[in-house]
Amino acid sequence: MPPNDPTEVDRLDALETLPLGDGPAIRSGKLAGRSLYSAIWIIALPVLLGQCANAMVGLVDKILAGHLAPELVKPALDGLGLAGYVSWFTSIAMMAIGVGGMAIIARSIGSGDRELAERTLAQSGLLAIIWGAIVGTALWFASPGMARIANLSPGATADCVSYIRILAAAMPVAAYLLISMSCLQGAGETTRPFLIMVVVNIVNVIASWAYSGVELTIAGNVLHNPVGINANVQGIAFGTVTAQAVGAVLIHALMRHGIRDLQFKLPYARFDRVLFKRIVRIGGPGFMDGMGIWLGQLFAVLWVLGAIVKRSNLSEGMIGAHEIAIQWESFSFLPGYAMGVAAGALAGQYLGAGNPKMARRAIRGCLYIAMIVMGLAGLTFILAGQQLTHLISRDPVHLELAPKALFIGGFVQVFFAMSMVLRGALSGAGDTRMSMILAWTSTYGVRVPASWILGYVLGYGFVGVWIALSGELVVRGLLYLARYLQGGWAKIEV
Repeated sequence: MPPNDPTEVDRLDALETLPLGDGPAIRSGKLAGRSLYSAIWIIALPVLLGQCANAMVGLVDKILAGHLAPELVKPALDGLGLAGYVSWFTSIAMMAIGVGGMAIIARSIGSGDRELAERTLAQSGLLAIIWGAIVGTALWFASPGMARIANLSPGATADCVSYIRILAAAMPVAAYLLISMSCLQGAGETTRPFLIMVVVNIVNVIASWAYSGVELTIAGNVLHNPVGINANVQGIAFGTVTAQAVGAVLIHALMRHGIRDLQFKLPYARFDRVLFKRIVRIGGPGFMDGMGIWLGQLFAVLWVLGAIVKRSNLSEGMIGAHEIAIQWESFSFLPGYAMGVAAGALAGQYLGAGNPKMARRAIRGCLYIAMIVMGLAGLTFILAGQQLTHLISRDPVHLELAPKALFIGGFVQVFFAMSMVLRGALSGAGDTRMSMILAWTSTYGVRVPASWILGYVLGYGFVGVWIALSGELVVRGLLYLARYLQGGWAKIEV
């Protein structure tokens, strides 16, 4: 057959787009024609860098709170500790809708159905604004009750409630930013959203510092605050809201401009009942999944720690020590989260292309990378917990408790990686119902009762709670591994 024969040319082009393995390739989008590990890093690296930037922002917020006037440090860090759980809840609530949009877009891009992908993108944005308003309203009214559950002091309660209510008022904006980013990740586009998040995080750090009124000491030199508003913790919240607004504008501009095989088109933003229900049907179990983990964490940690604080007559500091440990652990989460995003996007796209074999290979590749990197991070927590705590706070309570938490948590980072990557893979494949069942099983079968028994009943206190939390991560990782090996996720229809 002559080399310029159209049939032969088409056959060669098709072979060039096949993945490293047998079966059909992804048919459209940024990942079409890419090898497996090339596709993994195209998705994961920008997500990892973006999450690093986000973690740095959280670290800066804690540092700013730690540099307030000495009498304000403990209540501020305790208040931010609970507010951190609220921020986690909002991420869960928003990402649930994002998972629904991401799963449909990933399958659509994999199969080459651009119209369905673009309709889903627009409907996800509309749903984000509605859902953000609902969640924001709920948080506004729930914040005082959550402070009471944690037995926060009056000063910490005031800081916590005001911080949460400022974020709640801007929740539709934050929802649009987070859900839009999740949808773009489903299409394999993570680079430009990462660049947007770099801008968001720069604005966040500068605005939070300026509004808080904190004067920082760096290498013995005092960095004077240029604004002098002195809004303290409330200023940190206003900085976050300002940055989220900038991000929402930028992400909408990107979607209007369009990426490869995906663009936001205004006519598709009209309410579509069928597609709305489809997104919610996939994302709903994901929300219940995350909500179950969050409520379990709220009671297993904040309620139990609050009871321990009340019994020990330690008015402030324990919640802040827990939050310092979580803040440093969040850097270990990053590769697990990034590889979970990559596993979910690739699993969805390969399943859409009709290639479950490559979906499995993609998940395994992401899992191995995350376990290695998070295992090394755990070793750092074990060896350098005191030094890491000292970077945020020099309060004696924090320096006593936070390193113990980091030491315990360091031993289970490999299992944490397993749970994060495989949970992301199940979500990307649309297997959100089983993910929810597994999360609730480990949370309420292990985390909640073990925290109460070890922390309060047996009297091991703060350390007992962290032993329970870490043990539950082992169980959760093994449960997700069992579901992956069983293979039912590859047969889910979205």
